[in-house]
Amino acid sequence: MDRLDNTVRPYAWGSPTAIPHLLGVEPTGEPQAEMWMGAHPGAPSRTDRGTLVDVIDADPRRELGERTVARFGPRLPFLLKLLAAGAPLSLQVHPDLTQAEEGYADEERRGIPVDAPHRNYKDANHKPELICALTEFDGLCGFRDPAHAADLLDGLGVDSLKPYVDLLHAQPEEAALREVLTAILTADPDETAHTVAAAATACDRLGGAYTPYAGIAHHYPGDPGVIAAMLLNHVRLQPGEALFLGAGIPHAYLNGLGVEIMANSDNVLRCGLTPKHVDVPELLRIVRFEPGDPAVLRPEAAPDGEEVYDTPTDEFRLSRYVLATGGPAHDLTLPTPQILLCTAGGIRAGEHALTPGTSVFVPAGHKAEVSGAGTVFRATVVA
Repeated sequence: MDRLDNTVRPYAWGSPTAIPHLLGVEPTGEPQAEMWMGAHPGAPSRTDRGTLVDVIDADPRRELGERTVARFGPRLPFLLKLLAAGAPLSLQVHPDLTQAEEGYADEERRGIPVDAPHRNYKDANHKPELICALTEFDGLCGFRDPAHAADLLDGLGVDSLKPYVDLLHAQPEEAALREVLTAILTADPDETAHTVAAAATACDRLGGAYTPYAGIAHHYPGDPGVIAAMLLNHVRLQPGEALFLGAGIPHAYLNGLGVEIMANSDNVLRCGLTPKHVDVPELLRIVRFEPGDPAVLRPEAAPDGEEVYDTPTDEFRLSRYVLATGGPAHDLTLPTPQILLCTAGGIRAGEHALTPGTSVFVPAGHKAEVSGAGTVFRATVVA
């Protein structure tokens, strides 16, 4: 096993305290948004053998196993994170694999630099993701029933929202949602800013179901994404609950600490709550305008005490073990690569003692035995 030394990304929306509190260190006063564990070239984990990118590149079959290399190529196909939201992230969607391949190829043909601010596709991969709450965790996920969204907007008593309310009562539902989101994102910016300000004042006054949107408006005054956010389901995860976010599902994380795992991609199309580029036509091509309740995942019991978060994605598989003092050791050996992350208590993973926020990389087929008292998350692939 390789103990991992991981980079913390200081994005502006990050909590200044959540990750330091988990690690048991003093906050720096700066936001600490994400701690990355994996072989993403932007911030690969470091080991005594070099970066995890270097380790895998030196011998992919030894580190990843034959099955993983055959299925995904000579790279670790997932990125594991601790994510600490102290403010809302941008409202966003991710493409499916075909859309990512086509979009990346098109932008390459057009010669758009990969680091250009208006570029949509940084790579040719999709980006399904899973967030598992370690604390209460607030987010937005998928479209509300349009009639419920209409009631929410109508309840604000803002005249300039009335056209959206009327559109949301139209049929079919998916066409209504598409038309309203298009109207919100293409409206005159000055008029939108006035509407958002009026809506924010009403949200503050009304409270209750409007409270999350009042907070969003506080962080993003005048942003059309504030109104777009009210089309989406608000969900509050309890510790141990999770959300799976597939292609085309609009979402945003609002507040809380969680373990996130995703396919190794940087492809994001933004809908709002951001000063970054919003490509409305491409966004509308990617978004799935399907209303429904967000499906909150709870872990399913598997043999040997493993609790699995079941998803339809092969690039990653996330599970956890909650170990008790005096309990038996668990053999976690697999023919696929693993990252083990401790989030509570004290865990012994092979020769390594893990405390909250610390992690190890386990090469494919390498003996992996854990014991102790605490919680350890296991990230691997389905190959």
